[in-house]
Amino acid sequence: MLALTGCEVGGERTTVRIAGSRIVSVGERPEVQDQVLDLAGDRLLPGLINAHDHLPLNHLPRLEPARRYRNVREWIDELDAQRRVEGPLEAAVAVPLGERLLLGGVKNLLSGVTTVAHHDPLYPELCDPGYPVRVVTRYGWAHSLDIEGEAKVRESHRRTPAGWPWIIHAAEGVDEAARDEFRRLDRLGCLQSDTLLVHGVALGPQERHRLIAASAALIWCPSSNLHLFGVTADVVELVRTGRVALGTDSRLTGSSDLLDELRAAAGQVAMTPGALESLVTRDAARLLRLPDCGSVAPRARADLLVVPAGMPLQRVRRRDIRLVILDGVALYGDPDLACALGPSERWTEVRVDGRVKALEASLAERLRHLSAGEPGLELTAVAGRAA
Repeated sequence: MLALTGCEVGGERTTVRIAGSRIVSVGERPEVQDQVLDLAGDRLLPGLINAHDHLPLNHLPRLEPARRYRNVREWIDELDAQRRVEGPLEAAVAVPLGERLLLGGVKNLLSGVTTVAHHDPLYPELCDPGYPVRVVTRYGWAHSLDIEGEAKVRESHRRTPAGWPWIIHAAEGVDEAARDEFRRLDRLGCLQSDTLLVHGVALGPQERHRLIAASAALIWCPSSNLHLFGVTADVVELVRTGRVALGTDSRLTGSSDLLDELRAAAGQVAMTPGALESLVTRDAARLLRLPDCGSVAPRARADLLVVPAGMPLQRVRRRDIRLVILDGVALYGDPDLACALGPSERWTEVRVDGRVKALEASLAERLRHLSAGEPGLELTAVAGRAA
């Protein structure tokens, strides 16, 4: 059993004890047989939840928009045209799917994310025990009304099991066609308590009021919205009622990682640090129907993030992260904490944005053989050493 002592949870110093993949107690003293790691005042948070990502698209270059778009359809049409032209985008698309999926997982892990809601087919690789983050599997989804049409969208919602979230891109734009997508979903009977709309840029006061009345919610991706449209959704009332989770979208249009997305969100809406953190922990877990994620509490999953003492999450960058634990297993962090939890052979020394870190050795070895890489991640020449 692992006991994390001297950690700050919710403003108080405490001890968190872990057995296997679960937290067994908070606030109890370590027992004689426990492996003890003193965090010396560092903050202990639940592993972050990225509520919206397209995992195979994160190695792609962020494309500067030719203009501000009125509707995402305009951007998709331009992107399709660019894909057919020889250049960086064409080369990036040629990277094998398995490699792209792995890079998407690593992007999230290095930013303290332990759970991702992936908005595309649930590829088998995402369910592999060695995948670097947990991917939500109990969900229904449709891409959008524009891509799939009303009949397929309605059937997707109908077939989603009770108790699972149903996720769809909607109102992604600033024109009347984008706003009308919300009304169409309502007419189709797809606006219910299980519904999570992604983006919602075009939602006005009436639509937001209806969203709250239906107990539906919004997955907010402000960086992507600002990049394409110059504006993002008005989420003030939705945040106040706990109806918002935060997502990165992919790097094609969105932020570098979820920590950057938190800073983008803080720049759009005045929130307390606690309210901001909830968008990627407690509220995200509730809206995605993940009852054992998003909190540091007994019986919760031992998905944990350690950040420096006194540092609000919106100030944390991935080089600052002290430790990331998934299902009770440390995967990334500072060498002193990593090596305290396992022999040096378990770790490979890497650099993340110029700072020396430790990455789980088998994951580092898989990354060595990829044809593409994670920006800012430098692998050492020799595996299995992290001091």
